Amino acid sequence: MVLILDNNNNRASSLCGALTFVGQGAKVIGESDIDDQVAFPKESIIVLGALSELDHEQVIKSLPASPFLLIGETLKPLLSLANVVGLISEPFSHDVTMQLLHDCQQYQRMLPGKSSKHNSKTFDGLVGETDAVKQVRFLISQVANTDANVLILGESGTGKEVVARNVHLLSKRSQGPFVPVNCGAIPGELLESELFGHEKGAFTGAISARKGRFELAQGGTLFLDEIGDMPLQMQVKLLRVLQERSYERVGGTKPIQADVRIIAATHRNLEIMIESGKFREDLFYRLNVFPIENPSLHERADDIPLLLKELMRRVNEQSGTTAKFTERAIESLKAHDWPGNIRELANLVERMVIMFPDKVVDVTDLPNKYRYIEVDAYEPEYPEELLEKDAFNELFSDGFSDFEEEGEEAADAMNGSSHIGLLPDAGIELKDYLADLEVSLITQALERYDYVVARAAEVLGVRRTTLVEKMKKYNLNRD
Repeated sequence: MVLILDNNNNRASSLCGALTFVGQGAKVIGESDIDDQVAFPKESIIVLGALSELDHEQVIKSLPASPFLLIGETLKPLLSLANVVGLISEPFSHDVTMQLLHDCQQYQRMLPGKSSKHNSKTFDGLVGETDAVKQVRFLISQVANTDANVLILGESGTGKEVVARNVHLLSKRSQGPFVPVNCGAIPGELLESELFGHEKGAFTGAISARKGRFELAQGGTLFLDEIGDMPLQMQVKLLRVLQERSYERVGGTKPIQADVRIIAATHRNLEIMIESGKFREDLFYRLNVFPIENPSLHERADDIPLLLKELMRRVNEQSGTTAKFTERAIESLKAHDWPGNIRELANLVERMVIMFPDKVVDVTDLPNKYRYIEVDAYEPEYPEELLEKDAFNELFSDGFSDFEEEGEEAADAMNGSSHIGLLPDAGIELKDYLADLEVSLITQALERYDYVVARAAEVLGVRRTTLVEKMKKYNLNRD
């Protein structure tokens, strides 16, 4: 609604008539109507002209949520105020006025805080704060309360069914059923019966009458997923239902009214399919009344932190476990192309929770294909006492028995002595014994691989940095 506040009555009436003529609701108000909630409804566009009692600047500043258009060059200095969108002058130009009205509508639509009304309680599962997701939410809110057919486009795994469910939940049919059908998962010869139902004896195996998805969705929404995979003969029958709003069960003659809203989705390019004769053009225009393009995950990578939080919440509800990602792990995930989109991200989250339950996941913990940041894996350095204790435990848990079973030849190869692993009658200094054994094994490994430390560490089953420290400790450099 455009409210015209101008004490120049002729000018105000002329503008009101012009706006009404082009189908734009308009009303002339007086200065006393400014505080009247009936005469002054919310989300109005105000055209401000001459005033006798009120101050122009005060009026504009008192209504920050309302966009203003000014009449006359004398008010031009007020263009500096944030909610003044533009200025119009006589004679009124249709093109200029329509453009400024559009800009005023944009001012209203993008008001700060307005988008917060569409929070997660309103939009179920539609997570994200990027511009691409906000645009999808806006389109959903615009079309939901109508009965227009909606066509959701986008790559596989982008969550097209989530968009369809939100259209349903925000519609006047929200109390009715939401019935999804994957047209690509049902064989063509069974799809007609699946959609429209069948009567008893309609075909071999039809032992009783059965309702189709159209009947099950009566009063609600029917979601036709992967509509691009529907066979041509079924496209003809679907088109007839959309045109006549009635259908018959397979084998039946009684018409059934289709009180159903249709939402379709596909990852295919239907216009190319039309050119190749694989999709009917008339059906395309019936379905494509209100298209919604669902963005790929690559286009909304900044939403990944929010998506991870939501996906972790769902996994935790199912399994009772969760995981967390470091900031650099999240940055690495943002750099991925995500050909599988949100479905691929959900699979990765589930895998990470299985591998690292209730732990923190870093870049080095991610599968190789998701590592886009070069970082060195943390290699802990343990106190010498802990390492010796570990070696001692290994030696006495299975080391001695192994040496005995392998015989003197194996023991000689280990240390050049047939007595290794056997406790002498006089006893031993265990610490010195273990140190000698360690020196012997390290020396053999280094000599075997010509002092290539990485190879020696591998055969000894220790980290390279650990072996370097041991070499320094025992002075085992090649020189």
